[in-house]
Amino acid sequence: MSGREFSKIKESLASWSEIRQLLRGGESGQLVPVVIPKDRRGFAWVGLLLAALYLAGTAVFADGALSLLAAAASVLTLVAAAVWLWRRAIIEIEEGTTGVRSRWGAIVGTLPPGRHYLWLPWDRVDAVVDTSTEIPYSAPIAACPTAENVPLKSIEFFLKFRIVDPVAFVRTIGAGNFDLVLSSAVQDAIRQRSRQVHTERAYDLRGSDVGDMQELLTRQLGRYGVRITGANIPDVQLPDQYQQHLATREKVAKELSAFEREWELTRKRRIDTLLMEIERSKKTRDARIVEVRAAANTARKDVARMLEEHETEAQRVRWEIEAKGRAELTSAENEAKGLRRLADSYRDNRAVLQYELARRRLDVGARLAESAPRPVVVRTSGTSGDTSALSTLLLAQLLPRLNDGANGVNGAGGQAGPQNHTP
Repeated sequence: MSGREFSKIKESLASWSEIRQLLRGGESGQLVPVVIPKDRRGFAWVGLLLAALYLAGTAVFADGALSLLAAAASVLTLVAAAVWLWRRAIIEIEEGTTGVRSRWGAIVGTLPPGRHYLWLPWDRVDAVVDTSTEIPYSAPIAACPTAENVPLKSIEFFLKFRIVDPVAFVRTIGAGNFDLVLSSAVQDAIRQRSRQVHTERAYDLRGSDVGDMQELLTRQLGRYGVRITGANIPDVQLPDQYQQHLATREKVAKELSAFEREWELTRKRRIDTLLMEIERSKKTRDARIVEVRAAANTARKDVARMLEEHETEAQRVRWEIEAKGRAELTSAENEAKGLRRLADSYRDNRAVLQYELARRRLDVGARLAESAPRPVVVRTSGTSGDTSALSTLLLAQLLPRLNDGANGVNGAGGQAGPQNHTP
């Protein structure tokens, strides 16, 4: 079990001068939210009042100086009794506390902070209750079983409460009984919570949300004029054997964590190396891309220049072909114009051509007639009867010579007309 113990709540009987210290600091390590003040008024003022009456009677029945002295003493005694009554009737309630007022033992109301006067002796302040301070309460619960029925060594529960209805608190339960009720309610709530937790997750109770437990305790203690303002579980202790098991698990977990950190560092280092290689590859790629783009731009320029040259060459060839075609077309057109003009000339000079043709025909006929052989007519009479073969042969031999001679004469003497040779 933890060295810490349950907080103890009690009420104390003290004088008015000790109330502040008890409410703020407690008594012997115990919490004191309620202090029962001692009645300090007493009845001494009644004796002074009787003495004042006795002196007044003496002054009435006495004579001379004794009467005056008794009257003066009676007045002084009466003033002292009044001052005594006034001083003892003053009740001062500290800031942050509330006084519970009773009359003939019955609670009739409360007194707020400040100065009050209770003139009647049967009016009293039964208790002074701290209604502004949030009172801390610690409850270390031992042997709380978990969901696997493993008893935890202890669970320390801490809460803060405030008394919101001092009359209900004083009249219903009181500080001593409230301590028992609160410790019982806290133990029951903690054991219910521990039953919901697995042993291996018991440390999760530290700092966990206990809002449901706070609401449950507020509902249970609300009828006593108390409200729970805060609660938490600051510490959980497991059994020794289970702690050793958890220590082994924590050692393994730490080794695993160290390995994970080492692996994480290695992974980060490898990732950094890969990222550097990737950046280097990116730079190389970018440089190559720049080179490729430069080569592509050069190629585009070369292709553009080549295309311009080809276009220029094609333009030149086209212009040459067009010029040649225009020249040929012009030549053909000129030739056609010449032929048309020649045709027009031929058409216009047809009569001249026909005349020239007729003249040429006559010239050709004359030349042909000059070069044509002249016929020789040999007339024989049938009566002579000289038709022998010998005469025919001789005549055939003479005819060529005659023709040659005639040609010679024609050639020397000019043209000769046709002659008839009659043998």
